Amino acid sequence: QGVLSDLTKVTGLHGLDPVVLVLVVGIVMFTLGFAGCVGALRENICLLKFFCGAIVFIFLLELAVAFLAFLFQDWVRDKVKEFFENNIKSYRDDIDLQNLIDSLQKINHCCGAQGPDDWDFNIYFNCSSESKSREKCGVPFSCCIPDPAQKVVNTQCGYDVRKKSKSEWEDQIFVKGCILALEAWLPRNIYIVAGVFIAISLLQIFGIFLARTLISDIEAVKAGNAF
Repeated sequence: QGVLSDLTKVTGLHGLDPVVLVLVVGIVMFTLGFAGCVGALRENICLLKFFCGAIVFIFLLELAVAFLAFLFQDWVRDKVKEFFENNIKSYRDDIDLQNLIDSLQKINHCCGAQGPDDWDFNIYFNCSSESKSREKCGVPFSCCIPDPAQKVVNTQCGYDVRKKSKSEWEDQIFVKGCILALEAWLPRNIYIVAGVFIAISLLQIFGIFLARTLISDIEAVKAGNAF
């Protein structure tokens, strides 16, 4: 299962094997492809109606998800925050999880869910007096502002950074939380997101149109042959 087996730790979907989810998606895609191809080749109205109905259902499901995500933005935001904070706690427990968070922070130039202080949730980066970790009161290296002059990544650049005053942080680490960074990403890339959504929608509508047209033609031919 490899990396997929670790998704339960990242998403919190314990008891749901991600391999099963991938298999289900694959079976659905194969079934739709089979119904569409065989239905068109054999002029089988039942298969074509199944294909058309399934595409309509998926299209409506996508619209419903998009509408609900827009309607419940605060709920989605809270879930993203909960996801990030839970996985900050487990940052050192799993290498795949660690790489995921590091990638998110480096790509989005952010640190923590709402800011660098969120790393207090992790026992290694916690500022409490009980902590004996060398990383105490620091942040992961992925929070650090990269130095163009350095060719080798300094994995210790975040050590002790939160012991300094917050006014000094901006020179060394990203101070924006990743939730804010992700929220800012959507408006900046709204045309790309809208373009992808429209392209997928047009393909689905085109598939529905072709299926309905073929069904109508087959029914018309059968009705003509009946006389």
